[in-house]
Amino acid sequence: MSALTWAVAAVVSDDTGRVLLCQQGRGERRYALPGGRLRPAESPVRAALRDIRAETGWEIELVDLVGVYHLTSPTGETPAGRAGPLPDVLVHVFRASAAGVRPTADPLPGCRLSWHAPAALPEAVTPLTRAAVADAIAGRSGVLHDVPRVPVACAPLPAARPAEEGRPATDQDERPETGQDERPGAGQPPEQRGEPADPSLRP
Repeated sequence: MSALTWAVAAVVSDDTGRVLLCQQGRGERRYALPGGRLRPAESPVRAALRDIRAETGWEIELVDLVGVYHLTSPTGETPAGRAGPLPDVLVHVFRASAAGVRPTADPLPGCRLSWHAPAALPEAVTPLTRAAVADAIAGRSGVLHDVPRVPVACAPLPAARPAEEGRPATDQDERPETGQDERPGAGQPPEQRGEPADPSLRP
């Protein structure tokens, strides 16, 4: 493990049991849990509350820790367009509930939000999302889970869809963590979503 990134995400449920997912606005357009990277000296709890509010506009209440998920690439795999392997990512995934019946702020540009029944997730979801939602819905806590990345070329792409269930955000680009303010820092890193951070993949 030559590099390591710490991140947070949450399985956010509404009062009907649906979970909140973010579909990337550009590129491979896979669905993922809301979340982001930890800032220096920031706790996972604080990062989860900050990142999810900034990314989605929803205030959330953390219930407990589903687990810590280790997102890895196969040994020796070097994604195209990169000089070396992607960093491993350790993701604290929380179980959370949405506070209120609507967002309290505008979502961050970079993802399109929608609510989904856990038993009917979209086909194009990240490996981390599928594993964490299954664990959260089963009531598991304290999970330690290795999640292999699926190469982007193998990930199914969703067809053009009608208006989404729930409240979509604008179809805009995901932004990386900069640590300067709330808005650029809220999106999940591509590594957490199981995708290479290769600039050539961004149109």
